[in-house]
Amino acid sequence: MKAILVRPRLLRQLVSRSTLRKILVALLVLSIIEAQLIYYRIARAQREFEAQATTLLKPTRVFIASIHWNNEPILRSDWNKGVVDLVNALGPENVFVSVYESGSWDDSKGALRELDRELEKTGVGKQITLDDTTHEELVTGQPGEEGWITVSSGERAGKKALRRIPYLSRLRNLTLQPLRELAENGTTFDHVLFLGDVVFSVSDVVGLLNTNDGLYAAACSLDFSRPPLYYDTFALRDADGHEHASQTWPYFRSADSRNAMLDGVSVPVSSCWNGIVAMPTSAFTGIKGLKFRGIDDTLANSHLEGSECCLIHGDNPASRTRGVFLNPNVRVGYNRDAYDKVHAPGSWLTLSQVYIGLWKNRFARWFTTPWLKEARIYRRVRNWEQQGEGREEPGQFCLINEMQIIVDNGWAHL
Repeated sequence: MKAILVRPRLLRQLVSRSTLRKILVALLVLSIIEAQLIYYRIARAQREFEAQATTLLKPTRVFIASIHWNNEPILRSDWNKGVVDLVNALGPENVFVSVYESGSWDDSKGALRELDRELEKTGVGKQITLDDTTHEELVTGQPGEEGWITVSSGERAGKKALRRIPYLSRLRNLTLQPLRELAENGTTFDHVLFLGDVVFSVSDVVGLLNTNDGLYAAACSLDFSRPPLYYDTFALRDADGHEHASQTWPYFRSADSRNAMLDGVSVPVSSCWNGIVAMPTSAFTGIKGLKFRGIDDTLANSHLEGSECCLIHGDNPASRTRGVFLNPNVRVGYNRDAYDKVHAPGSWLTLSQVYIGLWKNRFARWFTTPWLKEARIYRRVRNWEQQGEGREEPGQFCLINEMQIIVDNGWAHL
C-alpha cells in the first residue's frame, strides 16, 4: 500500500479551517440559545406586566396634560375615546384634563370640541383651550426678546426666526397652569400624565403609573410610528446619557439600560418621553416647580438644540435620586397599525428580531462611538460657558448639532 504524505503546512491549514468552522458553529448555536432565552424572558415579563396592569398599586389622582397641532385623524380614530375611557376607569373625581391646541389647519378643533362634550358627560374637571394663532402669524409677528434666533446661513440668512423648542415649552407650561392654580386652592394630584398624540389603552396608562412599583421621577412608554424602529430619538438617552446604539431593539449602549431591556423590565435612562410620560406633580408645583424650557438663545447660536422633553429631566433634581425609567411593556403607536404591530400576543418581538437585534446592537457598539459627536457638543458648551459668568447647561446630554425653527407650515431643521 502506498503511503499518503501530508505536508505539515497543509495539515496546519486543514486543522485551522476545521477549528474555525467548529468555533463559528459553536458561536451560532450559542447565539441562537441566547436569543431564545431572552425571547422567553421578555414574553414572561410581558405576561407578568399584563397581569399587574389591571389595577393601580395605590389610589392615584391624575392630572392629564396634552398639546395638539393637526392631529384630527388620531383624535377622532383613537385618542378621544382613549381619554374618555381613562377618565371613566380612574374615576372622574380623580382626574383633571388639560388640553392646549394651537393653529391647526385641519379640524383638530372640531375633534377636541367633540371630546369636550364627551368629557362634560362624565363630570371630570377640564380645560380645553383652542388657540386660533397660526404658525404663519407667529413667524411674521414682531420678534420677542427670548426664543428667537438669527439664522446664519441658507435662504433665511440674517433673518430672525422663532425657535421651535421655546415655543413648545410655552405651550406645555400653559397646559400645567391649571395644575398650579388648583394646587394653590388646595386641590392636589399625585401624577401628571403627559399624553402625546398616540394610540393607547387604559392598561397602558395603569401599567405606566405602576412602573418600578411607583417609585420614579419619571416613567415613559416606548413609542412607534414605523415598527420596529422606535420614534422619539430626540428625547431618549440611556443611563450614561448617550443616544441609542440602534433604533431597533435593544436600542442602548449603556449596559445598565441594555440589560434591563433584555430582561423586559423597567429600563433606567437619563431621559425619555416617547409617547406617554408620568411624573409626580410635586415636581411642578410650589415655588421651585419645574417649567419646560429650551436652551438659552445664546447657546442655540452655537448651532445646538435640545428637546424640552429631555431638558426637563436634566432640570429635575429627583431624576438623580428617584430615577427616570422607560417601561418597555408600555408600547404606544402614532397610528393604529403601529400600535397593533407592537402588541402581538405573547412576546411583542419575534425570535428573529431578538437574534438580529442583539448582533446589530453589538456591531453598533463595537464599531461606532458617540464620543466624537458628544465631544463637539462639549466644546461648544464649554466655549459658551466661558463667554459669560454663571452660564451652565444641566441638560448637556440632551443637546444635538442642530437648529429647529417654526415656519409657516410647521417647523424646519437648520
